[in-house]
Amino acid sequence: MCAPGLRNHYVQWDPEQPHMGEILDNPRLREQRFVFSDRHDAGRQLGALLKTLPAIRNPLVLAIPAGGVPIGKEVAIALGAPLSLAIVRKIRIPGSTESGFGAITWDGEVLINEELRAALGIQAPEVRLAIAQTRENVRDRVARFTGGVALPSPAGKTVILTDDGLASGFTMLAAIKSIRFREPARIIVAVPTASASAAGMVSLLADYLVCLNIRSSRTFAVADAYEQWYDLTDR
Repeated sequence: MCAPGLRNHYVQWDPEQPHMGEILDNPRLREQRFVFSDRHDAGRQLGALLKTLPAIRNPLVLAIPAGGVPIGKEVAIALGAPLSLAIVRKIRIPGSTESGFGAITWDGEVLINEELRAALGIQAPEVRLAIAQTRENVRDRVARFTGGVALPSPAGKTVILTDDGLASGFTMLAAIKSIRFREPARIIVAVPTASASAAGMVSLLADYLVCLNIRSSRTFAVADAYEQWYDLTDR
């Protein structure tokens, strides 16, 4: 049975024809909590599933720091693919240290959740300030994480974007939009866990969404998929 908001929940992989809106998951893990021991375990399970798919040609794994990096490392090992970063930061809701109303990518792409912004009553001056602060944070992280080395071109490659989970999905949406401008062969979003609403939304922009654990409960926390959950430092 499909989770709410999802269409073709388990799809037949077609190596020649991407189908936006389709999702490949593990039916045994639907609606389950604490299904991975940690991010590395989740990445290995995700990599094992991706490895069974035919014709992932010329793959490039791009991990969203920080939580997506252990996931991306294990996926890259499984596929024998190069690993780099897709540096994206949430535009924080004023007064919040975690929640965001949008995201900014490494190359300046800005994505605002206008519905959420309006519902929260965040006015234009606050939006401009939050965007400026987030841009500065992204520039700092790009400088520290890449050391001035240009990120690899995704042109013509199968780009696999990884994170440790999708709650709202807006961070991943921003990454997809930036990558799409660079003409990849296709974009696969690969995450261990996602809310049903985020999975449905992200799948519409990616060529495929591969997600092991989808949950449709009213409240969703990425951390609830992991037995061991901890913050990752920039180091």
